[in-house]
Amino acid sequence: MRKKAHIISHTHWDREWYLPYETHHMMLIKTMDTLLDTFENDSQFKYYHLDGQTVLLEDYLEVRPQRKELLEKVIKEGKLKIGPWYVLQDEFLTSSESNIRNLQYGHKDAGKYNKDVAKVGYFPDSFGNMGQAPQILKQAGIDTAAFGRGVKPTGFNNEVSADDKFESPYSEMYWESPDGSRVLGILFANWYCNGMEVPTNPDEAKEYWDKRLDDAAKFASSNQLLFMNGCDHQPVQTDLSQAINTAKDLYDDIEFVHSNFDDYIKELRENMNDDLQVIKGELRSQQTDGWYTLVNTASARVYLKQWNQLCQTLFEKVAEPLATMAHNFGFEYPHHLFEYGWKSLMKNHPHDSICGCSVDEVHREMVARFDKAKDVAKYIINESLMYLGSQINTEKFSKLGEEVHPFMIVNTTGYDRCSVISTDIKLYKKYFREGHPNLIAKEMRKVELPKFKVVDSDGNKIDARITDLGIKFDYDLPDDKFRQPYYSRLVRVELETKNIKSFGWDTYALVKDDEIIDNETKSSLINENILENENIKVEINENGSVNILDKNTNKKFKDLCIYENTGDIGNEYIYMKPVGEVPLTTKDIKADIKVVDDLPYKAVVEITHNFEVPACANELLNKEIEEVLEFKHRKSQRVKETVALIIKTTLTLEKSSKGLKIKSSFNNIAKDHRMRMLFATDIKSDVHFAESIFEVAKRSNTTYETWENPSNCQHQHGFVNVHNEEYGITIANKGLNEYEMLNDERNQVAVTLLRSVRELGDWGVFETPEAQCQGQYESELEIITHGQDMYESFREANMFQVPVLTKQLDLKTDGISHNYNLLDIEGKAVMWSTLKLNENNKTILRVFNASYVDSSLNINKCEIKGKKYKTNILEEDMKNIIENSISLRKSEIATIAIGN
Repeated sequence: MRKKAHIISHTHWDREWYLPYETHHMMLIKTMDTLLDTFENDSQFKYYHLDGQTVLLEDYLEVRPQRKELLEKVIKEGKLKIGPWYVLQDEFLTSSESNIRNLQYGHKDAGKYNKDVAKVGYFPDSFGNMGQAPQILKQAGIDTAAFGRGVKPTGFNNEVSADDKFESPYSEMYWESPDGSRVLGILFANWYCNGMEVPTNPDEAKEYWDKRLDDAAKFASSNQLLFMNGCDHQPVQTDLSQAINTAKDLYDDIEFVHSNFDDYIKELRENMNDDLQVIKGELRSQQTDGWYTLVNTASARVYLKQWNQLCQTLFEKVAEPLATMAHNFGFEYPHHLFEYGWKSLMKNHPHDSICGCSVDEVHREMVARFDKAKDVAKYIINESLMYLGSQINTEKFSKLGEEVHPFMIVNTTGYDRCSVISTDIKLYKKYFREGHPNLIAKEMRKVELPKFKVVDSDGNKIDARITDLGIKFDYDLPDDKFRQPYYSRLVRVELETKNIKSFGWDTYALVKDDEIIDNETKSSLINENILENENIKVEINENGSVNILDKNTNKKFKDLCIYENTGDIGNEYIYMKPVGEVPLTTKDIKADIKVVDDLPYKAVVEITHNFEVPACANELLNKEIEEVLEFKHRKSQRVKETVALIIKTTLTLEKSSKGLKIKSSFNNIAKDHRMRMLFATDIKSDVHFAESIFEVAKRSNTTYETWENPSNCQHQHGFVNVHNEEYGITIANKGLNEYEMLNDERNQVAVTLLRSVRELGDWGVFETPEAQCQGQYESELEIITHGQDMYESFREANMFQVPVLTKQLDLKTDGISHNYNLLDIEGKAVMWSTLKLNENNKTILRVFNASYVDSSLNINKCEIKGKKYKTNILEEDMKNIIENSISLRKSEIATIAIGN
């Protein structure tokens, strides 16, 4: 059968990487100008694939708005193929909802041009592919995915192995999610540059095509051969039409066409073999030699991951549900602000950005973008809180005297929770318009505060710590007046809340306390080495490690929270321990242990280690980098000179908590090293579980026989879990995306806290001194033990990510209830993902089944008016009306729309 060569013109456009963003940006302008001119001047140049990301349209028009009409013309004519994503994200380092917003805004941007989005799930250079991608794509009406990594191995400078022992003999395969959703997968087996720079000279073209046709045929399952005419930041081949005509003259038995993905996929499906392999779940290059999975980008420049966790959480777990709650009482949901904020954040999500594997200038600019995104989210949160707060009836507190200062505590998660919170209460304030600021400040300082207590809405006293903060300058920004500066007298209130319902709030008040003697309440501290509440008992060992007894299962976990340090002579992409080096740990270092707080609702202990580690790698590493010596062949070691890392570990046990909270901080003055925290589970199991994109992925503790890399680090989101049939342990984190199962006799979990390296790596010499991550670093984790219901610990780990909100209230005799619950959902293994409004102002609830068996979602309470629909991931299908309970397939992602 005659073969057909589909030549697809494209460029893979990393917005920033080995050059700063604006340098790449200027290059993009030149590329797009050339492309539009080529479309205008060459009628045979039919198509161009714009790398699957619509952000490039914004980048171009920012500088060339005068060419918008021409740009729209080639899009509407179907010549320029755009979407389906907003950016080409790293799938594993961006949250579940970030991946969905990325898809939604890509589709929305394409719709602005009156053109359907390019319906191919485009993952050309993702550093591994999420297991739920087929389900996400199918729900978005996309039945084909094209990807470059995760199945066959790629090596230095993206060299491809043709070893038949790897997963699929073809470049085409079926890719299936855990729920059974299946798409056609197309692997760029010879990378996405296998048709670049096609010669026009017949002799050169013959040599060129003989090799490339043969290389493509080795992997192809049909007579349809794919050739990607472009590469990273590749200029447009303006003479491609001539080159294709040359090829046509050389080969009578092959049809050469300037093609696009729609046409190629259509003809591929009509002609491909029936015996395609089915690849299931995550594509993380599990069945390769393990050297080039690029998983250690999860620990490159950890501060970026922590920033990202903060911003994603503020948008999807705080601002969106809070604005939805406020909208139910008349607040105008700010779609325009959310789009601006999300897009600002997603500009940090491309794989060379969030992965931390670019030059220093790139990552400096990323911090500024994170700051922008954070401020947008906080603005929306503040506006929503102000609106809700202005509506709440606090009449119950008005009877408690003159000194009454009510405040609300808001739970924006999909789970009921109690938590220790801290809020600042302004007791009195005086505006600058009332006198000279200096005199006002002195007057406010002299105010003598009465004794205060905290009460709930029924007047019951709540255990709390009240701290006088003195005076503080602040200001109001009214909607209808000029700014209003003032001084206030401030106190800080800390307490443990009662159980606050999901998507709900409760109210408390600071009031004058007339009691002379406080009643004594049992603390959480037995002595400086033992903390205990109703759920767990924590013992702190001399070396600063921790033993935890789960009082419900009577299972004791020993030797948790040991620090490990090794050298790292790799790069931003890949961790490499010096050959023969033995890891250093704090196992044999005596720690200083000090009690910080012993309160009725929490106990806090601070542990200090003086950890001596080598200062840096030796001089040989510089030479090996200069010679572009592949990392796995390096012989450099660490110097004998050491520096002291003073590590402070703060342990907090709250009265009602199911876990032990950990903060680790140190000033990193060492270089070329990795710091991890070790958690010995002592659980016999061949598998473990890690939170990933819309799933808690089940992963093997052991590697395939093909694996050579001594390291087997992996991605996580909020937690990693090890369990057996009776009990287990979950290690939650904030923005620490890399872990490893050590698979030793104790089945230890190692979570990376920091990695310091000196080069970008990859195809050249790019020094990155700021990737050494010098300075102060802090990490947050939580240890959660559990019995047979591991999903309870997963929910606890999810809530660990999300702050509880507070807002001071005025005394008000009318309005909405002082306590409230918008929505109450439940279901075994059902995890909440988002609550927001879509563009049509339908309330969107998204959940997923975290188990590999069928389950169901029950909506026990819903204060939102309107019908309920089960819709798709794009939230656009409103035909399937449901009741208050729906069945969920194993691992199913379910989106519920509510509204009229």
